Amino acid sequence: MNWRIRLRRDKTLLLMCLPALILIVLFNYLPMAGIIIAFENYDIYQGLIHSQFVGLANFQEALTDPGFWQAFQNTLVIAAVQLVLYFPIPIVLALLVNTILSPRIKSFIQAIVFLPHFFSYVLVITMFQEFLGGAGVLNVFLNKHGISSWNIMTDPGTFKYLVTAQAVWKEAGWGLIVFLAALAAIDNSLYEAAAVDGAGRWRRMRHITLPGLRGIVVLMLVLRLGNALSVGFEQMLIQRQAVGASAADVLDTYSYIYSGLGGGFGGTTSIGGSYSYGAAVGVFKGVLSLVLILSANKIAHMFGEDGLYRR
Repeated sequence: MNWRIRLRRDKTLLLMCLPALILIVLFNYLPMAGIIIAFENYDIYQGLIHSQFVGLANFQEALTDPGFWQAFQNTLVIAAVQLVLYFPIPIVLALLVNTILSPRIKSFIQAIVFLPHFFSYVLVITMFQEFLGGAGVLNVFLNKHGISSWNIMTDPGTFKYLVTAQAVWKEAGWGLIVFLAALAAIDNSLYEAAAVDGAGRWRRMRHITLPGLRGIVVLMLVLRLGNALSVGFEQMLIQRQAVGASAADVLDTYSYIYSGLGGGFGGTTSIGGSYSYGAAVGVFKGVLSLVLILSANKIAHMFGEDGLYRR
């Protein structure tokens, strides 16, 4: 079909997408020109064009900094824990909620579980502090019964599990909506035919429900891997002082703090331009995220799924 014919046919849909496309270009693609800062000794008074070009010096300094590798290790560990403990939970919730016959009860549960998605991490962390902090409900209960208290909110050893629990409580409802939509797209006649043939609940789930979810599960997994290195900038920054930089520093917070934007840490690099150092860390993270998402998409193709785009 000629592209002019397709343009006339889909002009209404294209016009609807135009505002979102403009926002993406303005706030995602145009700022990418600032990547050049990572290769300069950037001076805000001289600007992008006249700042001294230093090549890969900022990257070399980052790769020789123990603090960078600590942040990188924390990022990978937290991403792995969240992938294992967080990713399956919305799928399980969707399967459980889908078994509820009453539409009212199902809608009520969806609303309750989805509500925390609209909370900021400031509120989420405050609520966890009230329950799990040193003077929280849990420790007050333990002290009343003669059991030694445990301030989970300041324990670096369990911090990765704490932030995963916060992410689950806040975002599992959004994933629930996505997977419930995928379940709703499965033809009910398949379940009816399987029931007539004598298939029980577990066999129907194994041979109909799970294969029907496979496409959206693979897609969400690809997206998750592509965003794996972004493990919650606001979440980590708020709790960094409580558990220490060795546990809470990830690539995003490291880039923010050592670029001088975080306050109190500017100018710590020997190359002088701390903005350039932070930008170099951000470019490193962006390139690695691109490799992850392309690799995950390639694996999706190997399993016969479309992933983000078809082969």
